[in-house]
Amino acid sequence: MKKIECSNELRHKAEEIRYDIISMIAEAGSGHPGGTLSAADIGTVLFFNEMNYDPANPQWEGRDRFILSKGHVAPLFYTLLAHAGFFNRSELMTLRKYKSRLQGHPVSYMLPGVEVSTGSLGQGLSIASGIALACKMDKKFYRVFTLLGDGELQEGQIWEAAMFAAYRKLDNLCAIVDRNHLQIDGNTEDVLALEPLQAKWNAFGWHTIMINGHNISAILDAFREFNEVVNKPTLIIAKTVKGKGVSFMEDQAGWHGKAPKDDEVIQALSEIKARMDA
Repeated sequence: MKKIECSNELRHKAEEIRYDIISMIAEAGSGHPGGTLSAADIGTVLFFNEMNYDPANPQWEGRDRFILSKGHVAPLFYTLLAHAGFFNRSELMTLRKYKSRLQGHPVSYMLPGVEVSTGSLGQGLSIASGIALACKMDKKFYRVFTLLGDGELQEGQIWEAAMFAAYRKLDNLCAIVDRNHLQIDGNTEDVLALEPLQAKWNAFGWHTIMINGHNISAILDAFREFNEVVNKPTLIIAKTVKGKGVSFMEDQAGWHGKAPKDDEVIQALSEIKARMDA
């Protein structure tokens, strides 16, 4: 994978990703734009600067592994994979259609680049921890990344996995929390409060990093810090805005799981395109 080193180029790539996300969800007539858009900058840096992989050889043994724990933001994952060269971008417009490889949640046997099928919230960290431990036991040197939604941190299995990963000193494991504060039922702190979030993960034995999840430079620095950590798994708490990049979707829980209407699509794509052309 040829890495994008320039922050400005990464920002532009993130807007291209957002443009395709809105287009494919609109074409499908269903999907989850809010949390997909909020994680676009994180995903862009991860796939186009940080991770090692080979689209021509998706099962390359030395590849870094990515687990999308919050599987409902599959449009982000699919768009990243398409832009990275795992399949043609035109296939993005088949999202959620009959017999499409791009279903509402990622299916591992259908699409190259998808390590495991996900969608049942709370399971991704356990899967990632197991893969990271297997890497250590096999004396391999790849890394494991997993993207979590903040709402799914209310699942008990997350905290079992957090204990396990710290106990096993899985310093090849990096979890990223898309901390947009909103889930389908509203604000996370009103549904089941997560704060003080960073202090909790510190107490569980993780190395934690708090960043602005839309600041490309901060995201780059966070991954550099992760690569220097020894004997601890790393958690990056990325403070984000749900629906980031589309004005009428931003910080609105109602855009968790619905597609925009025709006039909304025009406005959303216009806003994104303006930033791409700036």
